[in-house]
Amino acid sequence: MSALGALVKKVWSIRRLLVLLCTPLVLLPVLFSLPPKEGKCLFVILLMALYWCTEALPLSVTALLPIVLFPFLGILPANKVCPQYFLDTNFLFLSGLIMASAIEEWNLHRRIALRILMFVGVQPARLILGIMLTTSFLSMWLSNTASTAMMIPIATAVLKSLFGDKESCKDLKKNNEESQASLQQNKLYTVPTEMQFLASSEDKDLMEEKEVVIEVSSDARKEEEYKSNIWKGFLISIPYSASIGGTATLTGTAPNLILLGQLKSFFPGCDVVNFGSWFVFAFPLMLIFLFLGWLWISFLYGGISLRKKKSDIRADAEARARAVIRDDYQKLGPIKFAEQAVFVLFCLFAILLFSRDPKFIPGWASLFTPGFVTDAVTGVTIVTILFFFPSKRPSFKWWFDLKAPNTDNEPLLSWRKAQETVPWNIILLLGGGFAMAKGCEESGLSIWIGGRLHPLESVPPPVAVILITIVIALFTEFASNTATIIIFLPVLAELAIRLRVNPLYLMIPGTVGCSYAFMLPVSTPPNSIAFASGHLMVKDMARTGLLMNLMGVLLLSLAVNTWAKSIFQLGTFPAWADIHSENDGASPPPALG
Repeated sequence: MSALGALVKKVWSIRRLLVLLCTPLVLLPVLFSLPPKEGKCLFVILLMALYWCTEALPLSVTALLPIVLFPFLGILPANKVCPQYFLDTNFLFLSGLIMASAIEEWNLHRRIALRILMFVGVQPARLILGIMLTTSFLSMWLSNTASTAMMIPIATAVLKSLFGDKESCKDLKKNNEESQASLQQNKLYTVPTEMQFLASSEDKDLMEEKEVVIEVSSDARKEEEYKSNIWKGFLISIPYSASIGGTATLTGTAPNLILLGQLKSFFPGCDVVNFGSWFVFAFPLMLIFLFLGWLWISFLYGGISLRKKKSDIRADAEARARAVIRDDYQKLGPIKFAEQAVFVLFCLFAILLFSRDPKFIPGWASLFTPGFVTDAVTGVTIVTILFFFPSKRPSFKWWFDLKAPNTDNEPLLSWRKAQETVPWNIILLLGGGFAMAKGCEESGLSIWIGGRLHPLESVPPPVAVILITIVIALFTEFASNTATIIIFLPVLAELAIRLRVNPLYLMIPGTVGCSYAFMLPVSTPPNSIAFASGHLMVKDMARTGLLMNLMGVLLLSLAVNTWAKSIFQLGTFPAWADIHSENDGASPPPALG
């Protein structure tokens, strides 16, 4: 096996090397088939897209290629490329990651999760709902991957208390089936030990015993199938709710922030998308999708039972699960001062971001010079407090006691801990997306793409929304959602200009749709984590995820065509987009109705 593993590694290394070397050669015709600057920019974008999809280089390393290729190819000077990696949008995301590190440092996320599970109860359908609500809430503030990685062990512990170890159940079921088959092959029948001495008494007793055994075996098989389905339903609901929950806030997932950054690059005058307005749009969508997803998963995996009477075995199992959750919560001990402080700062972080400029009422940012205070300023202000606020309740007597030892008080978060836990590669990935968008704008590639989209001008905008969401949702099943949205957003922006609709009308569903990847284990890291537990098969994710994808597309189309219109003024072609399209000479904008 070790030799086979070494061979596989060598083949993989050769494949990566071939992709790295051959991809630029294959794309060389692009340089000569387009105008010089546009062709060079398209060459870089296609090269990065293929590297991202094949992962020939690490994603974050591929994101650094614009720093190398844009200056060498004469697309953009380095002093215009490098600042794209440190826009205020990056710092907003960084502040969210640092806040998440503090929450994880003091186990506040675990306390919140267990408290919600204690509240919802341990009946299978209610527990699945509780797990989905908990995971989605955590995913709004933590990364989708971290939320899933935390919830999987909690769910596994609860499931083991409900049904026992699934692996041992599988082995027991397999042994029973093999034993029964062997006995039947030798014309023998399974009979309880205490009844064996009566086996020769009467044939009638033997026949009755056979019927009882067959009936018990059938019931046991049904019970085992029920347990297996519930186990799958629990595990599959966690990555799905993490992906859905991440769409509810701007900092919840990288594609949301990429949208914000590319809007500032393509449409500097666009100021309608911020933390507050996005939350008002995406949070109701998240709740509706979660509820429908819960109904689908519970129906598919038997979480919703039509039986009115509960068996004693299930009642005892639920009591054990309730005890496990309660014991895990008690192990956390009484709430610490540090947890309280982090929770207060977390609430302040969310409230200030939401109320800075909610659009429907004047926000607190109106008290300052217009345009100076952004969401990044708010986020960095709050997380800075984490690095000096004490983790233990300060004693006022210490100031007046001259004999008290002069000991340093540990802050809520140390910089070393932040360095270890913050995924810095995501910052580079965001920067690479913003650099690509800047290159498209400066080189004129975005205008060239817009000129090739004439055939799509006859497509009704609502139909375009559905088609775009379907295409992106399918594409992101096989590629990183971050890479997907980086590739598609410039195209969607130009398509909106050609259709003469508000660019947000196409860019928002494209952004949210790339988080709706439910069908394959490789679609997202949360899917991979759940699949790696060993209790799910690809066909389980495929049949569950297919309807989840369909529901996501339809709900997203509904949201964009209803409440999102009033939040983002999607019914009109805005002035900030009209300025961008002046070079196109497009016709006057129609209203969407």
